[in-house]
Amino acid sequence: MLEQFQNYEEHISKAIDWVWKLVPNIILAILLLVVGLWFVRLINKMVRKFFDKKDYDPTLESFLQSFISIVLKVLLFVLVVTQLGVKTSSLIAIIGAAGLAIGLALQGSLSNFAGGVLILLFKPFKIGDWISAQGVDGSVKEISIFNTKLNTFGNQLAIVPNGQLANGNIVNYSAEPIRRDNYTVGIGYGSNIKKAKDILLELCADDERILKEPKPEVYVAELADSSVNLSLRWWAKNENFWGAKFNLIEQSKLKFDEAGIEIPFPQRVIHSQEIED
Repeated sequence: MLEQFQNYEEHISKAIDWVWKLVPNIILAILLLVVGLWFVRLINKMVRKFFDKKDYDPTLESFLQSFISIVLKVLLFVLVVTQLGVKTSSLIAIIGAAGLAIGLALQGSLSNFAGGVLILLFKPFKIGDWISAQGVDGSVKEISIFNTKLNTFGNQLAIVPNGQLANGNIVNYSAEPIRRDNYTVGIGYGSNIKKAKDILLELCADDERILKEPKPEVYVAELADSSVNLSLRWWAKNENFWGAKFNLIEQSKLKFDEAGIEIPFPQRVIHSQEIED
């Protein structure tokens, strides 16, 4: 019994000695973590100031800032763990094994990272562009390592994974300086087609936001069931497009009313017949 008690006492003494040896490392690791996080924030702040002074692509700036921040935090984690007494060789082996496991578990995140790199390299869009992708329309607000943030028309924030963006269809409405619209309006079969076409072209000529070159054109697009559909094709700069479009819709209705040109709408005619007894 005495020998067993001495063994317990010896183990407890070794444990206390080990703790006392480890306490300084724990304190240093905590200090290293606090100072390291402050240093990471300082570096990130310096990087932002550097990019603010230089005329770089905002897309590249956003991506590099996110990437630098993550790399610095990973390095800080390695330093802190090493300070706790974990050997570098053992740490590398652990990181390798963990990296394989995490890579298999986070295939989607790795795909998003690769998608972010592809977006950065091929630049299908940049910050400020209005795009349509993955069922979302919005202005590109930020491109980070794993996802892209869009500001929608209703001022909501939409977050789209970069992997889906890089592998899906993207419509970039801001890629070209001017846009074309096909405005279709139906008139009655009894209305004067030439007069309606002249009114639409006059509206284009009177609106300074609609470009005169390429020249606006109007055609009979379809002889529908209850209307003759006219297609007006016109161009405008991106910043003037929506204002010109809404004004054209409103003014065409007013001018057609003044000219007595009917814009048909669905109607149902019901005939009643009396049945004699």
